[in-house]
Amino acid sequence: MHVRFQDVVVVGLTVVTSSPQSEPTRPELPAAYVPTLVSRTVAIDDPGGLLSLLPKTVDPGQVCSWVRHGEGLVGWGRALELRTSGASRFAEAQAWWRSVADHAVVRDDIQLPGTGPVAFGSFSFSADSPAGAVLVVPEVLVGRRGSHWWMTTIGVGSHLPGGVTPSAALPPVAPLDVTFADGALSGAQWSTVVARAVTRINAGEMDKVVLARDLAVNASSPIGPRWLLQRLAQRYDTTWVFAVDALVGATPELLVRLEKGLVTSRVLAGTIRRTGDDEHDLALAASLARSSKDLEEHEYAVRSVAEALTPHCSSINVPESPFVLHLSNVMHLATDVAGVLTDGANSLALAESLHPSAAVCGTPTPVAANAILELEAMDRGRYGGPVGWMDSAGDGEWGIALRCGAYDGANTAQLRLFAGCGIVAGSDPDSELAESDAKFVPMRDALTE
Repeated sequence: MHVRFQDVVVVGLTVVTSSPQSEPTRPELPAAYVPTLVSRTVAIDDPGGLLSLLPKTVDPGQVCSWVRHGEGLVGWGRALELRTSGASRFAEAQAWWRSVADHAVVRDDIQLPGTGPVAFGSFSFSADSPAGAVLVVPEVLVGRRGSHWWMTTIGVGSHLPGGVTPSAALPPVAPLDVTFADGALSGAQWSTVVARAVTRINAGEMDKVVLARDLAVNASSPIGPRWLLQRLAQRYDTTWVFAVDALVGATPELLVRLEKGLVTSRVLAGTIRRTGDDEHDLALAASLARSSKDLEEHEYAVRSVAEALTPHCSSINVPESPFVLHLSNVMHLATDVAGVLTDGANSLALAESLHPSAAVCGTPTPVAANAILELEAMDRGRYGGPVGWMDSAGDGEWGIALRCGAYDGANTAQLRLFAGCGIVAGSDPDSELAESDAKFVPMRDALTE
């Protein structure tokens, strides 16, 4: 586990971890290794759109975002970060943040969810992925909730950034000569993989598996994160536009929100592509709502979320039927699940209990997860894992990292894009390939003029 604050790196902190075969324990960090955060939150006047406030940088690791409908949080700089990996990555992150929050010196004039010190986080889909997990505490945060605007500055020890006045930066510059190429598998190869999965489902091995594919992006100039974020927000304002540690995207799926004891989760499973013809799209939405294949896929996903939340909540509400969520390029079957927290879990603990849901893995989960490892021929990294934020009280929002791209290390002119589809007994490989292409559209459109 690595902890970074300012320009000092502390490596190899001793934590209690379990073997991959056992349940991860809840480690406690020695107090001597917990830095003292100093945080100040003040009200500010409306400075303009949140994403326009991000500084002019091509370093995707220096910006954080969680924005929907013009509300949310953006941040830049790094006061503190944690990197960890393995089966205990969620437990280690929770213990670390709890210790940091307990030792923080906080002045918060606003007292809303998302004020005070906030950690943005992103977690790998698989415990075995070298991508691991990261929590980032920015030096500067700007937030908006309704008519309330605030700015939080965060430092370590006696250092607190000063003289910060949030203002709109110059418009971002488009990347040049953007090209797309097959990733680990070509479209035809991936269709063959889907057919193999359907055969295994029909043989009774599993009920559903979610298979993903990737695309490689190359440009002749840096792909600025501000360009991507602003384009995604303009075109897909009903999604949560996120950026954490060089992972950028626009997810339509809220894994879990915890706010003052109320737990909510939006489940998406079952997809159809829009045509751009409103009348035709309404007919397609009606067919989606009646599709036995899509309703089956959706039922598995909803059931997995409700079962995962039951140990933490009372009065769980699961609507009898899904609704059709209309996005710019696709429509999804959607269900909003809600409950009342009873065990004091924080938002990241709830995200851990929900991951991986049937919406990104399959059913039964262990069998589907093994099938993914055998069939996909790639490491998902942090695609399909929880991404979002948590404040010092434990409230927060965590989505699923979908419709996203990961920068290729230090090369800011390269990205890997990801998209996945839920495969059930009635799945057709060609139709699933077309659906995956539709799910690439948000990122592809954001990258090109």
